[in-house]
Amino acid sequence: MSDDYHIEVDLHQLNRHGQVVCGDVFHSKQIRAEGRSILVLSDGIGHGVKANVLATLTASMALNYASFHTKPEVAANIFMRALPKSIDGKESYATFTIIEIEDTGMVRIINYDNPRSILFRKGQMFNPKEIEIPIRGDENAGKILRIREFTPLLEDRIIFMTDGITQSGLGSSRFPTGWGLNDIVRFAENQIARDYEISATKLSRKILNQASMNDSFEIRDDASCGVIYFRQPREFMLITGPPFYKIKDVDFVKRIKDFPGKKIICGGTTAEIIARELNIDINIQHRFSEKSLPPAAKMEGFEIVTEGILTLGRVEEILENYNSDMRLGDSPPEEVVKLLTQHDIIHIIVGTRINWAHQDPDQPIELEIRKFVVKRIVRLLEARFFKKVTVELV
Repeated sequence: MSDDYHIEVDLHQLNRHGQVVCGDVFHSKQIRAEGRSILVLSDGIGHGVKANVLATLTASMALNYASFHTKPEVAANIFMRALPKSIDGKESYATFTIIEIEDTGMVRIINYDNPRSILFRKGQMFNPKEIEIPIRGDENAGKILRIREFTPLLEDRIIFMTDGITQSGLGSSRFPTGWGLNDIVRFAENQIARDYEISATKLSRKILNQASMNDSFEIRDDASCGVIYFRQPREFMLITGPPFYKIKDVDFVKRIKDFPGKKIICGGTTAEIIARELNIDINIQHRFSEKSLPPAAKMEGFEIVTEGILTLGRVEEILENYNSDMRLGDSPPEEVVKLLTQHDIIHIIVGTRINWAHQDPDQPIELEIRKFVVKRIVRLLEARFFKKVTVELV
């Protein structure tokens, strides 16, 4: 991930009306050792379980082969040969879009039979040069991969989708041949013009909602729309636990005070040390309390102050099951999750002084070690939310 921008990614899907399983599948992976992020969207032919199986197989293979730097025309040949045959002997297949983003500043979009991805720069569509590569194998005669490469700039956007979006409204008086890429471009341009900093989440949801409206809210094909947004990174600090040596309290607090972004504290003892050194008050906010957790507090210069390990354990649970359609409340863990998901570069300072209140052998083991809970949160933030996270033990 470049230090010049944060890569915000989100994708929304709708099943075909009457289906309980989506035939579109989205996979993503970060390879930190190589500074690469890989995203794959696959659309299995047909609908329901069969389509989902085909798309899952294709997306999984595409992700793995892209990870190993396999030439796309070679990998695509393997996909085609691996997919099962239909009853009439014709080959079943799944379309796919592979997007590779490198920290060195290169984006590669590989497309097979999905609608062409839409690229925006300064609020207007732009079209990098596209090359066509035949898929290897005699049985794949006429099958083409379309590849585009470009160097992203701050505020660039990529919109990628399946044909449930472009074909929405097919046969209607307004869109007799379907919504189509040109109309989607105009729609996206209008949304960006209204809100130049519109998030990936909002833009992808708006496009999907419009596609559903085109089909009178009974969408006729599985529809997926994803957005990648290269934007200015937002920094955030989470502090939990006091420093191991009490003599370090002054330096510890000074570093936190000088941090320019938003900050939260998870831990009563930690908050007391910071409040003492900065000569500020801690005000308990009982309206934010959960039955199973102590209430949150407010302190000047900090977004929220919560209890420590119990709250962080609940934060990990919420992140594990999080999706962008969730409606989070105002409980302390939910407030922490909101702040974590709204920021891009997250600095976590973990104090290693032992809190003897959590050394009761009757307590669940995951509550005994603060570092273990933080490690799980970091794993989720990096793998699922594409956050850049630094952890410092003090």
